[in-house]
Amino acid sequence: MSKGWSKTIEAGGKWSGVIGRGRLIRLTALEGGANVSAMLFSAADLNERYNMPDTLKAQHTSHLTKGNVLMSDNGRAMVSIVEDELGWHDPLGGYTSRELTDERYGATTYQELRNGWLRSGQENLAVELVRSGMGVRDLMPVVNWFSKISCDEQGDMHYAEHHCQAGSAVTLRTEMDVLLVLSNTPNPLDARRGYPSVPVLIEVLAAEAVDREHDYCVNYRAENRRAFENTWEYDALRGGE
Repeated sequence: MSKGWSKTIEAGGKWSGVIGRGRLIRLTALEGGANVSAMLFSAADLNERYNMPDTLKAQHTSHLTKGNVLMSDNGRAMVSIVEDELGWHDPLGGYTSRELTDERYGATTYQELRNGWLRSGQENLAVELVRSGMGVRDLMPVVNWFSKISCDEQGDMHYAEHHCQAGSAVTLRTEMDVLLVLSNTPNPLDARRGYPSVPVLIEVLAAEAVDREHDYCVNYRAENRRAFENTWEYDALRGGE
């Protein structure tokens, strides 16, 4: 991969930015037990955003891995997962609230601890949304990269504590210009009493052009190809390549 941009998001940290179409986003857990909650919006129209139900229903899955595509509420491919060392990422668990964070890890405040206070996913995501002219009304389902949640036959959800090892990485490819919003905060179903302290590296790199006939993600399912075709048509009408 060619050189690009990179940044380490420390435990409890947050980040957001617009990433152009045709780029790779590689997330790497620098220690074991990472969880990064992510929201996705179309940079051209922030009203278009990641749709969790359609993404899972169209691909007949309850978790995400290589070959899967994150689809928008307009049926377009937003990003695809082109490499994955874990084989399972959580689209169901959501993000932590202030109340859950205080209950599980102990109440903390910025006034007392400054940057050492324990942040919640809800607060982090809301702050980053404000930076782009949105707010709490725009909070929506997230993808929790690095986490595994499974359901038993009774329908109970279980968090796999040792799923993510140090150095594990997942690589996404942007299929449109996207606003990516990230919060490096615990998965709500992670029952450990200590606040996870796992830095995560994000890198943005150049991607090769998509081979529409042979690309793994495009042809993973017929529903995937239709989502890609919707994106290609949208780009063509807007004057893109």
